[in-house]
Amino acid sequence: MREQPRREFLRILGASSAISLGTIFPGTKTVQASQARKKKIKCGQIGTRHAHASGKMATMRKFSDDYQVVGIVEPDAERRKSLEKSATYQGLQWMTEQELLNSPGLQMVAVETEVRKLLPTAQRCIDAGLHIHLDKPAGESLPQFQKVLSAATSKQRVVQMGYMFRYNPAFQFLSQAVGQGWLGDIFETHAVISKTVGASTRRQLAAYPGGSMFELGCHLIDAVVATLGKPDQVTPYIRRTRPAQDSLADNQLAVFEYPRATATVRSALVEVNGGRRRQMVVCGDQGTIVIRPLEPPQLSLTLAKPQGKFSAGTHPVSLRKPGGRYDGDFMDLAQIIRGEKSPDYSVQHDLAVQEAVLRASGLSTQ
Repeated sequence: MREQPRREFLRILGASSAISLGTIFPGTKTVQASQARKKKIKCGQIGTRHAHASGKMATMRKFSDDYQVVGIVEPDAERRKSLEKSATYQGLQWMTEQELLNSPGLQMVAVETEVRKLLPTAQRCIDAGLHIHLDKPAGESLPQFQKVLSAATSKQRVVQMGYMFRYNPAFQFLSQAVGQGWLGDIFETHAVISKTVGASTRRQLAAYPGGSMFELGCHLIDAVVATLGKPDQVTPYIRRTRPAQDSLADNQLAVFEYPRATATVRSALVEVNGGRRRQMVVCGDQGTIVIRPLEPPQLSLTLAKPQGKFSAGTHPVSLRKPGGRYDGDFMDLAQIIRGEKSPDYSVQHDLAVQEAVLRASGLSTQ
């Protein structure tokens, strides 16, 4: 693999991976969490229509030692009424966006609107001087995303993207193994993320021409860019299996080209029990890692020569039991906001991912 992505790997997830993988990678220091009581981070959420909105709110409320949820914004009165008694939102203070942004001591907002409103909402939060957790993908305009990141950088605020495999233990293992050169020079990456959706969801997703790759494939494009860096070229292959029913691009393939490697990401919305076949495969000239399924993760490691505690050959790897899907994101974000660590993912990485997502979805980057 190229040296720049390798250095990025050594930085990405380094601290959090060290905690969980210290016994696998000799010499990695284990960080003991401070027992001192810390001031809670005042936070809120704007929007409930994103597919991950309820999960993000549930995670913030679960980590009540770290976060104090001061309010939730949902401008649709009918939707708000339907959610008020749900377990996730019950007991929260519903308010307008301006009320939330003007809340005394507010530090962070999770932006969970429908995708089309993510970036305008994010910009308003950054302009208000707040850190944000921004759900995926980062809108449909690369220049608008660049503007959000530039404003955040100038205000020394963090924009944490909501790609859901960043803190998955299997992807953390992959990051460590690639970063330490266990797989040698990577020449191939193959990723699949699919599912089936009903007619109502198809109509909602058809409003976005990027289709399944834009909606689902973005999660694994994030991992591909972390593995290989920014691609030299991205070629999308877009198919619609039910053109008489709707315009949804529901069967997609993207090929990512590098000087000495290729990567593919496939995403479809018509695969029966597609979750079982979701996978990430990384092949190098000294070894291969196969993660399949992705949740709960199962990982197989093949090595040409001994590495760490593993001998040459193929091994199933025992991973720590994952917590909630978003636990790692919000644990990490709390540390960043408190100044205890730097972000694991750079602005340059997030920009490269968004450009790759748009190209892979057949969308403009202008």
